[in-house]
Amino acid sequence: MTEYGPRPVDRRLPTEEARDLMTLVRELAEREIRPTAAEEEDAGRFPRETFRLLSESGLLSLPYDEEFGGGGQPYEVYLQVVEELAAARLTVGLGVSVHTLACHGLAGYGTKEQRAEHLPAMLGGGLLGAYCLSEPSSGSDAASLTTRAEREGDTWTLSGTKAWTTHGGVADFYTVLARTGGSGAHGITAFLVPGDADGLSAAAPERKMGMKGSPTAQLHFDGVHVPDARRIGDEGQGFAIALSALDSGRLGIAACAVGLAQAALDEALSYTAERRQFGRPLVDFQGLRFMLADMATQIEAGRALYLTAARLRDAGLPFSKEAAMAKLFCTDTAMRVTTDAVQLLGGYGYTLDFPVERYMREAKVLQIVEGTNQIQRMVIARHLAGPEGR
Repeated sequence: MTEYGPRPVDRRLPTEEARDLMTLVRELAEREIRPTAAEEEDAGRFPRETFRLLSESGLLSLPYDEEFGGGGQPYEVYLQVVEELAAARLTVGLGVSVHTLACHGLAGYGTKEQRAEHLPAMLGGGLLGAYCLSEPSSGSDAASLTTRAEREGDTWTLSGTKAWTTHGGVADFYTVLARTGGSGAHGITAFLVPGDADGLSAAAPERKMGMKGSPTAQLHFDGVHVPDARRIGDEGQGFAIALSALDSGRLGIAACAVGLAQAALDEALSYTAERRQFGRPLVDFQGLRFMLADMATQIEAGRALYLTAARLRDAGLPFSKEAAMAKLFCTDTAMRVTTDAVQLLGGYGYTLDFPVERYMREAKVLQIVEGTNQIQRMVIARHLAGPEGR
């Protein structure tokens, strides 16, 4: 690395505790995650031991209340941790975001008894969660889901299929949205389902172009019995719970995208500083310098956007529009930056010998998950101009 090569992100953190936390995260990422990321992704290995380590280190519980085993950190800090982890390996950063999403419903809408019973293990007991909203024929139109939950006494029976479940088949618990009433958004209820429940099975993981170490699978609910004590919130409140979780989850995806883009920029900086053509380093050529400048500017803008949304959330203010903006901008930025990184490395960028080709493949999925970027534009437009078809 030259004097002008990549360096750690200069973060404005609110407390000394947060600064110490970030130092811990960087050291853990450099020691335990980054060195084997390329090999494990190529082999499609899920880093379960890494998630156990993160749980032991308190990094799976950061934005939740200390009363129930959480880290008590604001979203402003939590998201920057996710960014650092994603820069080391997207499978890990995204996995932390998904786990946090899976805990959101119970933490925000569960009874005090439910939180006391389940949250300590979910947040710091080595468990890993997943979130079940999408279905084979219900993706962007999530309110049309058909997985059904029928009640008999104090027990619900779940039947149906969920799709595109990150951690599907390896998670210890699932937050599941199922239909308990009529059609539409108001007939949906949320449940906390154990990963080893009878009648619950996972299909073979999807074969993806990127993030091969993160299993994404369909889940089949064949008469899965769930006690009413595991219902989250009121009957019919599930869709509102889901939307609330997605607002926060979109900020996690935005942070992942910025981390991935930062990793691509760092790789491009290192390569262009060391590679020489026509008697001088590539980084001396103005055309390439301008590309690097644009990449860095887009990353900083994305970081500022997701942090602005996070600070609104931390202040208890509405942030849905800003979360959609952050998810949209940051993931589009990750796609542009990783594509430019491949270009800056030339032929080497297209080979498996350098990580930028993997970054480019991984960036694409971030424009799709937790609401496609077309859906984000719809959300933003509704905040600006009201609902369609009035």
